[in-house]
Amino acid sequence: MWATPARLQAKGVIGMNRRNIRYIGRYNDRRLYPLVDDKLQTKLLAKRHGITTPDLIGTVSTQFDVKHVVEMVKDAPGFVIKPAKGSGGKGILVVERQQDGGYVKPSGARIERVDLERHVSNILSGLYSLGGTPDVAVIESLIAFDEVFAAYTYEGVPDIRVIIFRGYPVMAMMRLSTAASDGKANLHQGAVGVGLDITTGAALRGVQFNRPREDHPDTGHGLASLYVPGWDALLHLAASCYEMTGLGYLGTDMVLDRHHGPMLLELNARPGLAIQMANGEGLRRRLDLIEKQAETRSVEARVAFAQRHFAREGELASSA
Repeated sequence: MWATPARLQAKGVIGMNRRNIRYIGRYNDRRLYPLVDDKLQTKLLAKRHGITTPDLIGTVSTQFDVKHVVEMVKDAPGFVIKPAKGSGGKGILVVERQQDGGYVKPSGARIERVDLERHVSNILSGLYSLGGTPDVAVIESLIAFDEVFAAYTYEGVPDIRVIIFRGYPVMAMMRLSTAASDGKANLHQGAVGVGLDITTGAALRGVQFNRPREDHPDTGHGLASLYVPGWDALLHLAASCYEMTGLGYLGTDMVLDRHHGPMLLELNARPGLAIQMANGEGLRRRLDLIEKQAETRSVEARVAFAQRHFAREGELASSA
C-alpha cells in the first residue's frame, strides 16, 4: 500500500529536499565534510577524541604498495579492506580467516592472493569512491561482534545507525545482514532494518524491502526480543560525535564488539531517510523539538532529553 503525500506529512516524514535544505544545508558546514567522507580521517579524528574504532592494520595509497598487502595482513586472523572514500558499503571486502595460503569470506567463499591484490588495486583506482576519484585502501581488524545478535544476522556484522541533530540522538535503527543483502548491512540490498527505542534500545518495528517484517528471513528468529545491551553508553558515544566533527546533522554507524563494547564504524554527513520507515515514524516532530533547545547542554543532558521525549511503544511487542 502506498501512502499519500498528505498522510506522510501528517506523520512527520521528511523527504530529501527538506533534509538537504533545512538540515544539512543549514547545520553542516561543507568545509567539514572531509572529516566524515574520508574514513581514514574519521578514524584518526576519533582516536584523538578517545572514541573507539576497529584497530587499523595499515593503509595502501599507491599501486606500487599493493604487493605488500599480503605481508601487512599475515598476522591478522581476520580483517576488512575498505575504500577510504567509499559509500553505501561498496568496495568492502571482509575476510573471516586465512587458510592454506588463501582467504575465506564469511560466506565460505575462498579468494586467493591475486584476488586480494586486485581488490586493493581497484580501490586505489577509484572504482568505489565518491566521484570516482583515486582513493586509499584502509585495512582494519575484523570486529568480534557481540554474540547476543547471532540469531538476528546472516554472514555479517549488524550495525546501529543513530541520527544526531545538534548533538541530540533523534532516531535509531539496527541493520541486520541477510542472504539477500549478501551479508552486508545495507537496506537497499535487502538487509532488515529494525527501529530502536531511543530510551531502551529495544526493537520497535522491522522492515525489509520497504515492507513490515517480524522475523529474520534466514534465521527465522523473531525481532521482538531484539535489544541493544549497553544502550546508554552507545548513545553517549553517538552524541559525542557532534563535538568531534562540528556537524549538526549527522548519521553515526556503530557496532557492539564483544571485547570493546560500542565502536564507531563511520560517520555520514548526508544520512539516508529509510530510518523513518524502520521506526514507523517521521523525523520532523523530533527535529522541530530539538531546534527549540539550547546548544550549551552537555552530552549527558542531551541524551537524557532524547530518552525522556522520544520513548516509544514497540509494534513487535505482541509477538514476543
